[in-house]
Amino acid sequence: MDAWNPHTGWVNPDVVGIDVGITVLMAANLRDRLVWRTLEDVPEVRRGFAAAGLGA
Repeated sequence: MDAWNPHTGWVNPDVVGIDVGITVLMAANLRDRLVWRTLEDVPEVRRGFAAAGLGA
């Protein structure tokens, strides 16, 4: 359940799967590294990796 009111017993019938989006991104990245390659193209990310000593 997504929401409830313990004083009235009301329960929202809607269910929100907030973890589904990241699962789709991880599956896409596993398949063809699209997410990782896209991330590596962002200048701020490249500078952050370099500052952390991770290359890029």
